[in-house]
Amino acid sequence: MSDYIIRATAAQGQIRAFAATTRDMVETARCAHNTSPVATAALGRLLTAGAMMGIMMKGEEDILTIKIEGNGPIEGLTVTADSRGNVKGYVFNPSVMLPPNARGKLDVGGALGLGVLSVIKDVGLKEPYVGQTILVTSEIAEDLTYYFATSEQTPSSVALGVLMNRDNTVRQAGGFILQMMPGAEDAVIDRLEQKLKEITSITALLDEGKTPEMILEHVIGEFGLEINEKIPTRFFCNCTKERVEKALISVGKKEIQEMIDDGKTIEVNCHFCNKNYAFTVEELKELLNKAVR
Repeated sequence: MSDYIIRATAAQGQIRAFAATTRDMVETARCAHNTSPVATAALGRLLTAGAMMGIMMKGEEDILTIKIEGNGPIEGLTVTADSRGNVKGYVFNPSVMLPPNARGKLDVGGALGLGVLSVIKDVGLKEPYVGQTILVTSEIAEDLTYYFATSEQTPSSVALGVLMNRDNTVRQAGGFILQMMPGAEDAVIDRLEQKLKEITSITALLDEGKTPEMILEHVIGEFGLEINEKIPTRFFCNCTKERVEKALISVGKKEIQEMIDDGKTIEVNCHFCNKNYAFTVEELKELLNKAVR
């Protein structure tokens, strides 16, 4: 498998860890949405985080959505993931171009600006769980670290990265999430904090040829790393023409009749994968008969 996530523990269960390589996923998203380099970096980071956070959920039907809304030129991002490694997402303004930041990197923080991060977990209860925090740096990894600490009371370290080629294709993408479990010893926490300070860049490690397993060994190997599971992950949208039909039927007879009266084939676009679905006037008439109001 090309893209995958490793689920692991260390320090006799005091640390739980996730690490992912996601180059193909992010490149698929880039092609689908024709994103600029900075938009690719922003979306790629959030897709990678969404994939890892998705597999933290237990139920087969559980759905995780991460939304970022900011006052920068990119305006926002939305990513949705399930518990099986499938993830999809889009950028509100995919063509944003910005000069590099002060460190010569793609300026994701500048593209997003000030704003809010929302995490919505639909786990089959009457109401979904919603956690919200402000954007701390708008670089996404630090914002998710802050989210875990404040909304889920779980001390965490999140690293996310996307490295681009000169032709604007994706060279490397991936990340890790390390979390301290309740009751973790101070000595373990202190040593892990020291170890994390030594890591300069997740994409540098990936570009050296390190796999998710090797990255976790590099970061937390000294704590007795135990790899529990290897899960394939991919950019996958479950939209179909049948699902779009149901959405059109739900808008009601009046709106469908107005589309028919226009006398033209309509196109419905899926935000998540940018696929278009065409409906002829004859097809719209069939949907009109199925609409209940």
